[in-house]
Parts: sequence; structure tokens; C-alpha cells
Amino acid sequence: MGQNVDAPHLSAGFGEDVFKGAIADKFLKEQGLSAAVLDDPSWVKDVATADKIAKAVLTWCLSKGVTNFCHWFQPMAATFRHGNTGQVQMSMLEFNRDGTTTYELKGKHILFGETDGSSYPNGGMRATHTAGGYLCIDPSSPMFLRDDALFIPACFVSYEGKALDEKTPLHRAHEAMSKQTARLFKHMGFEVAGAVNNIGLEQELFFIPREAYERRMDLQFTGRTVLGKMPARGQEGCDHYMAPINVQGKVMACMKEIQTQCYKLGIPLKTRHREVAPNQYEFAPEFGSVITQTDQNLVVMQICEEVAAKHDLACLLQEKPFAGVNGSGKHNNWSISTLCGAQLLNPGDLTAKSGNPELFPVVMAALVAGVDSYGDLMRLSIASPGNDFRLGAMEAPPSVISTYLGTQMTEYLTEFMNGNVFEYKPSVTPIPLGVDSLPVFNAPAEDRNRTSPFPYGGHRFEFRAVGSTQNVSLVNTVLDSMVAKMFSNISDRIEAGESAVAVAQELLKKHFKAVYNGNGYDPEWPAKADAMGVTRIDSGVEAINKFVDPKNVEMFSSMGVFTPEECAARREILLELYVGTVEMEVGCMIDMINQHAIPSAKAAGINASGLEKGAKECAAAIAKVHATEDAFEQAKLCRVLRLETMVNVRKVVDDVEAACPANLWTMATYKELLFVDTGKHR
Repeated sequence: MGQNVDAPHLSAGFGEDVFKGAIADKFLKEQGLSAAVLDDPSWVKDVATADKIAKAVLTWCLSKGVTNFCHWFQPMAATFRHGNTGQVQMSMLEFNRDGTTTYELKGKHILFGETDGSSYPNGGMRATHTAGGYLCIDPSSPMFLRDDALFIPACFVSYEGKALDEKTPLHRAHEAMSKQTARLFKHMGFEVAGAVNNIGLEQELFFIPREAYERRMDLQFTGRTVLGKMPARGQEGCDHYMAPINVQGKVMACMKEIQTQCYKLGIPLKTRHREVAPNQYEFAPEFGSVITQTDQNLVVMQICEEVAAKHDLACLLQEKPFAGVNGSGKHNNWSISTLCGAQLLNPGDLTAKSGNPELFPVVMAALVAGVDSYGDLMRLSIASPGNDFRLGAMEAPPSVISTYLGTQMTEYLTEFMNGNVFEYKPSVTPIPLGVDSLPVFNAPAEDRNRTSPFPYGGHRFEFRAVGSTQNVSLVNTVLDSMVAKMFSNISDRIEAGESAVAVAQELLKKHFKAVYNGNGYDPEWPAKADAMGVTRIDSGVEAINKFVDPKNVEMFSSMGVFTPEECAARREILLELYVGTVEMEVGCMIDMINQHAIPSAKAAGINASGLEKGAKECAAAIAKVHATEDAFEQAKLCRVLRLETMVNVRKVVDDVEAACPANLWTMATYKELLFVDTGKHR
């Protein structure tokens, strides 16, 4: 137990703006309930209980000066939307016929809502004349307050119940994983009620001077620079990585306020530090339920953007804001535990609680087989537009989907696969430092492998390739669906008369090629992976298209996560997001060339013909996209446009910037954008 230190600016307000625990208990007791009622989601099906909870919530809200409420949901492909979420705020005021007002919040108000869903991406799942969007409270994620509004986490569906959001499929996948875990474990003599997926999200981002940000159309509209010459200093010395945060600078003050706001919402941010690129930082919370952690991460991103503006900064969440320096990811640390607390990826814990040493290798065999069988879906789940610039660029894992297990785990599973079944007991390695006064360090069984997209370590897997701007719902929907399907397949074979161990051994023999413990940055690895049949998809556009592969549609359908129609719709939506992103980026590039680069060049007496030609090339390329009807073909053209045409045009513009006198260049330069809190002059 840690000491209860008196730090009112942090600890005293923790969780005060979230309706759970002691905060909720105080107000629920007035209605004859306790906070325990919120732990059982069945309360949403009892109108009388819902009314009592609503009364307690209303009293809480009024005590905090909150007089509005909304259902808070996660539309699909909301990458550029502030906060990545949707809401319609409603006043709690009721306007009486006698001219008076009263405050009202009933069970029906918090349980359900309805809004116009006509302008949200839907992939053809509804017509314009069927535009309703229906909201249903998510009882697994607590209600919270911001400013003068109550936020009610909710799912968002069409009139026919088709998922129009990111959260509903995540719930479906999580439930499927839970049921299939219980089913498999029962076959192996371990009765459990179900399982829960826990995650921890490392959020990377950039803070830049707001004045310079406001002189960059591309940053404001797209989140990344489409033009810009590298300064004389970048990240060559890695002098920013884990370096001290300037205690007198704007960023430290900004990060402190972000933490304070998050703590009030019960968001357990644990770490803050500089990352490797100039102006790049990271926040990371403790582990928690996949549903609440996803919700909380969306709140964190919104708070970061809003608080940054208060400190004359801009927060950039896009994966690759600056060419030439590292981009940002959002590592998805992922684990599963039973509802009774047995950790599926902790061999000692799972064996001790189940009494069956065969259970852990069966779980690992299912995961290895899942990575090999559904690596294309894992790649799809991280196919955010910004990730095109990161994956395989020596700053993020490659586009080859494999898993790292470490030497000890690999040797153990190899023995198991070959018929030697025994309990896995990983050992630590003592490392003396050669100094008598220093303690001996015990290294864990696995080293870190930051070049692997899905390494095992510390009783969890870490999906390292996730993009920083992403809502991680789809990422975890894929992982949970994959696990559910593999567990289901094993159970099917057990029920047909095979032994779990024999099935697991066969799976490992077939799919062990997905285990790669080497350097993922090795230039020779992608070709080796191709030869072995390991999933490799360099293009995010091609990955998105895998949503409608028959094996993937069957997997999602059989687990009750997506219908075939929903798979096709989400493919369409993700392709449209990619095309729309490139449309904005190329539009910015053309305008910035015409409105800034060409006038600056002419003022400096520099030949602008190359700039004029570049703008015309970009315009012709996007016109070709607009003349194409099929979404997949459009997206393929857009990928060439942004990764080839725009890159070549950028070189021309950046060369002109290098030759142009600084006082005549009207766009904020990398020199102005980077190094916000570095150096004594700041």
C-alpha cells in the first residue's frame, strides 16, 4: 500500500466527476440503492431502478452546477472530428405551462436517445429517408461530467439495429470472446463465468507553438505538414528521448493540467515523458477494461487538444505530422483474464487457479494460430491514413504481421508442439552490474522487441503498430473476435472427440511461422516472410479491402460481430476516409503552393516554374480520382498520389524554401514548429 500523501491538486479530486464508487454511492443511498447496483448491467432493463438512478444522477449534477446531458457515442471514421465522438446536448430544464421551470432527468432519458444519423458515415447501411440514429446507454462505462454537461456513454445503431458506431461491434466481440473462453475452459476442467479483455494505451502526441500552427493550413486541416524543409537539427542525437521536460516551459504546465482534468474523470494516467522526436510526448494510463479504456482514451485526446490551446500550444495527434522525424503511435497493451481473475497470459497464475498446466499452452497455440490466420485483419485494423507513413519506416513495426515470443516461450512451445507437455515456468536472469554497492538486476524472461507488431512480454501482448489518432475499438474488436473464433474452433474439435492438447499441437505446427523473434526492421525480413506465407500487406488500402474476404466475413458473422452487410459497409467507409484524407491533403498542398510558395519565390527572384508545374500535377491527379467511381480504385489512386506524386512535388517546394530568404517565406517553418520547450532561450 502506498502512503496517502496530501496532494489536493491531484489526489483529492480523483474521480470526482465520474458517477461510480464513493461518489455515486453518496447519491444512490438517497434513493435506497448503493454503487453496487451499477456493477450489474441488468439495471438498464428495470425501469424502476433506472428512474431511481436517474434521480441520483440529477441530484449529483445539480450539486456540481451541471444542467445539460447527452448520450456520448463514437461514429465510424471520425478521425478528424474533435474528440472523435458525437453528442447532442439537451437541457435538463423542463418548461412548465405556468411559466416556471423545473429540472428533470428520468430513467428513460438516460437509457435511450434518438438523433439524426443522416450525415454520419454508414457505408450504404441506410438510405436518406431512413436517417434515424438510435442511442442506448452503455452501462459498462460510467457517466461523467465535463463543464456543464453530463455525458452518458452510449451505443449508436440504425433503425434495424445495424452498428453505426465503433463501440457496438467491440461489445459484440468482447461478449463472444467471453463466451468462447468459458466454453473452452469448461472442456478443460476449469469452470468460469466468462472473461474480460484489459488494455493499456500509450498515447503519443506532439505539442507545437500555436502561433506557428495558425500559419500552417495543412496542420489545421489535416494534422500533418504536406510541405516543409527539415531544419539543421532534427532528432539526430535522440536527445529528446526521455529527456527532462522543461519545468519552466509551456508543455510541462499543459501536461500537468491535462493530468489534473483526467484525474477528476477517474482516468489513471501514470506516466508522462518526452518521446524521441522534437516536441513529441507521451501519456500512458494503468490497465483497465477495454470498454472504459477506449472511452477514456478518447477523452484524453480531446482534453489534450483543448488544454493545449489554453497554453498557446497546439496538440497534434496525427501519426506523422512531420516528415523526417518519428511519428506517433498508440501502443495497445492487451491481455485477457477470467471473471474470477485468472490471467490467461500469465502461465503461473493460470495454472495455479485452473489446476491444469495444459491450459496455458492451449491458449498460446490459439493466439499464434489467430495471428497467422487473421493477420490481414490485424493489419486492416491499423490501416489509418497516417500509418502509411510509419509502418516499416524504422519507427514503427513493419507491415508484416508476426508475433515475438522470446527465447524461453518459443523453446517451451516448441517442446509442447513436439509432444513434451509440462508446466511452463519462465526464469529470470540475474545481471550483475560489476559494482558491489549496486543491486543485481533480474532480467525478465523476454526482452523487449520494439520491431515486432505484436510482441509478448510481461503477461500481455502489445499491439505496437496502432496509429496515434485512432479510436482503438476496431483494433480490439479484431483481436477479441480472433480469439473467440480460435477458441470456438478448438472447442468444436474437442466436442468432436479430439483432445485439446492434440489440437493445440497441430495448430502450432501449422501456424508457428507467424512467430518471429528477430529484428523486424531487417530489410530482408519482408521477403523471408513472403516466402514463408506470413501476412504482409504494405498498403493500408489493400488491407482495408480484406474486410470482405470470405474467410473474414465468415469469422465475423459466426462470432456475431459483423453481418456480411456490416463488413461491406465498413470497408466502404474506411476507403472513403482514406480518399477524403488525401483530398484534403492535396487541396492544402495546391493552395499552399499557389498562395504562399509561388509568391515567396517570385518575391525572392527564384524561378517558380517547378512550383507551378507541381501544383498542376497534383490537381490533375486528384481530378483523375474524382473521375473514378469505384471506392477501392479511388483509394489506390490516392495512395499513389500521396506517397509518390505529392512526395516528389514536396521536394521541389522544399528546395525553394531552402533557397528563399527567411523574411520572404510566409509559411511557418519546421524551425518555428519544432523545439517548443528546448534550449535556454525558450
